[in-house]
This record gives sequence, C-alpha cells and structure tokens, in this order.
Amino acid sequence: MENRQKELKEMLKNAVHFGHATAKWNPYMKKFIYGEKQGIHVFDLNKTFDALSAALDYLHQAAKEGKVILFVNTKQQATDLVRDAAVECKMPYVTQKWVPGLITNFQTIKQRTRYLKRLKDEEVTGEFAKYTKKEALDLKKTINKLETALGGVQDLNRVPDVVLMFDVSRDQNAVKEAKRTGVTIVGITDSNADPKNVDFPIPANDDAIKSLTYLTKKFTEAIKDGKAGASNSPATK
Repeated sequence: MENRQKELKEMLKNAVHFGHATAKWNPYMKKFIYGEKQGIHVFDLNKTFDALSAALDYLHQAAKEGKVILFVNTKQQATDLVRDAAVECKMPYVTQKWVPGLITNFQTIKQRTRYLKRLKDEEVTGEFAKYTKKEALDLKKTINKLETALGGVQDLNRVPDVVLMFDVSRDQNAVKEAKRTGVTIVGITDSNADPKNVDFPIPANDDAIKSLTYLTKKFTEAIKDGKAGASNSPATK
C-alpha cells in the first residue's frame, strides 16, 4: 500500500480501528493499541497500516512464487465473503468448522477428499443407479456432509504453504496445526488475540463486516496481483 493517508481514512471509515472491550484484551496486543473509547480498545492505525502492508507484500510474493494460501474463517458473518474471495483467488478455503488434522494429518484428509470427489463423479455419471434407493440416499447425505466440511479443500493436493486467518483467537486449532508444521501464518489479530504465534499479525477489527470486507479486498488484490506477476514473468512464458 502506497498512500498512507488515504488508507488511514479508509480504515477509519470501515471501522478497522475498533478492538474488543478493554476487559477482554490480550496484553500482548498492547503495542498495537492507541487508547480506549467508551470501554473499547482503539488500535493505532499507523501500526495497523505498517502491519497490513507487510502482510500484503508477503501474500503478493507468496502468490507470485506459486505458494498455496489456505483461507480460514469459521465465523458466520464472513462465510460468503471469505469463500468468494478464496474462489476468486483460486485458493482453498475453510469456512465451516475447522477439520482436525487438515494440516498435521493431511494424507488422511486427502483420502476423504478423494472419496468425496469419487462419490460426486458417480452421482453425475448416473452410477448411483446401481444402488438401492436407501443406499443412494445415504450416499447423497454423505456427499452433503463431506461437501460442507471439505468442499473448500477438495482440490488441495498438498499441505498449504500459508494460512490466512480471519480470526486468530477463534480458530486456535488452525493456528496450532500451522505452527507445529512450519506453515506461515498471516492473520487478523483483534485486541483479544495472541499475536505471538502469528508470523504476520494484523491488528484490526475482526468482527465488523465493513472491516472484514476492507481487509479481504486488500488480501484478494495482493494475491491476484502476485499470481498475475508470476504468469507475466519471463520464466513462465
């Protein structure tokens, strides 16, 4: 991001600066906090700008290098927003419950996604006709269940290189798995979050849809520009 003053105004307009209630804060976020207003912590947006800029530079370079970035968000209000952004970036995503072992036990998860794709292929090609009505109905229920849990990662063929977190404190299991396996973590850290295990923490409001929309747009632009840069580089021509 080049124009600091312009972006600071955009952040203010989109409520990026509001944290949680002061009673719920994490002391490790102190260095990012400017003060408080009516019992709510307020972020120092200059520090948010710097942190976001560093995160966007990293995401841009990661995408340019062909790295896989897994979008992770399990909060309901941002489900469509994050899923659509991941699809636009042609990246995998988790927008329902985190699947235990998705990173640390990837081969087992991969077997489940292969099974899901096989069942979907059988349904499309009419192979379900060989089953009884009850069996076919049970298989359709299995497809729906697996699609909900694993639909966003069904084309993921290896452990992701990066996880992009939209609520670090909510999705702690994803953070732990990524940290354990050396996967880089880029994440929005609200005032109640622990930024210690996040490689690129972004101090910002992770609840307001305006804030999430602003940040998601920035992530999407960085990743898409990075991928475009890779496709336009001499090495790929």
